[in-house]
Amino acid sequence: MLSAFARAFQTPDLRKKLLFTLGIMVLFRLGSHIPMPGVNFTAVHECVKETKNNGLFGLVNLFSGGALLQLTIFALGIMPYITASIILQLLTVVIPRLEMLKKEGQAGQAKITQYTRYLTIALAVLQGTGIVATASSGALFSGCPLANQIVPDTSVFRIAVMVITMTAGTTVIMWLGELITDRGIGNGMSLLIFTSIAAQFPTNMWAIKQSGTIGGGWVEFLSVIAVGVIVVMLVIFVEQAQRRIPVQYAKRMIGRRAFGGTSTYIPLKVNQAGVIPVIFASSLLYIPALVVQLTNSQAGWAVWIKQNFVKGDHPIYMATYFLLIVFFAFFYVAISFNPEEVADNMKKYGGFIPGIRAGRPTAEYLNYVLTRITWPGSLYLGLIALIPMIALVAFGQQTNFPFGGTSVLIVVGVGLETVKQIESQLQQRNYEGFLR
Repeated sequence: MLSAFARAFQTPDLRKKLLFTLGIMVLFRLGSHIPMPGVNFTAVHECVKETKNNGLFGLVNLFSGGALLQLTIFALGIMPYITASIILQLLTVVIPRLEMLKKEGQAGQAKITQYTRYLTIALAVLQGTGIVATASSGALFSGCPLANQIVPDTSVFRIAVMVITMTAGTTVIMWLGELITDRGIGNGMSLLIFTSIAAQFPTNMWAIKQSGTIGGGWVEFLSVIAVGVIVVMLVIFVEQAQRRIPVQYAKRMIGRRAFGGTSTYIPLKVNQAGVIPVIFASSLLYIPALVVQLTNSQAGWAVWIKQNFVKGDHPIYMATYFLLIVFFAFFYVAISFNPEEVADNMKKYGGFIPGIRAGRPTAEYLNYVLTRITWPGSLYLGLIALIPMIALVAFGQQTNFPFGGTSVLIVVGVGLETVKQIESQLQQRNYEGFLR
């Protein structure tokens, strides 16, 4: 990986793209520290130190690089765009118009991207209004004595300015991501998410060292690093794992020329769903606690939710979280990969799996293989997502544990994809193999 970056910096046009990408990332991090107008930054700073928010706000805070709980202009981060992309991807299976656009190639994908931008702005307004209302009521930092002083002026004009500022911040982030995609090394949105998560690693690691009790905290610090290396190696191994289904294309005679006769394969990844099941499960699992927090109910069901679904180290919470991740992994794979469509396309172009008849038997075989490899992939996602909760029991450091759950999955996945893009661009500029 380091050799790929070194060779990229030696290539003039790639060096410009890398420096441009790094400049956008620095600009993105600067915006994550600019306070939003109308916010008492001193009260926010004190509440951040006194409270630890690990629910849905903690998830959004992760994707915003810590900007949400600081209430900066980039407080929403890239989360509205992620939500909009997931919604459009799910609606593609349901709405025939979107499915037709997806099949139209680049022109149709450009139209879907435009719809994603519009939905992102709408979700940013909705989420920004909710966060500002939560901060104004003091519920954003429950347990902090200064929580009610975070937004001193709760007039309609001031609230509207704050919501507009957060929405504009999300729009700017979306524009920065597209700049990286067009003029940088590509994969812009994912790189901004990578920047947000990786920026919190040094702070979280140092917090673990300061809160440690064995050997001045160095034993906990080194233990977390050792666990992190093992987790990263496991994630890389599983993310690269795939089942390759061989496909043979029969020869076809068109006039006097023969076409086809080639062999290829269908790569089915073990973790076909990526990090989306973890996001779905985290969001859904926080809804009961959010309802109790907003209603302030003292009924029996509310007390039971407070006892079992608020703390991440509770066995019921951990079991439910694990089962939801497994369920959403199968659900997302089922809607994102259509064996019948793949089998029809193979039959249309004269392709077949050796030993399997074309048509319905091929679809049934693909569905069988996909189900078998989704089981280990879903269990792997569930175990990786439980690492921060296990760390809470072992070290008392759920919020500051950097090597687990969504963070490592995204950082490793984006890192591998970025290295592949750099290597592919290097291969396009290196013709030594053809000249020899």
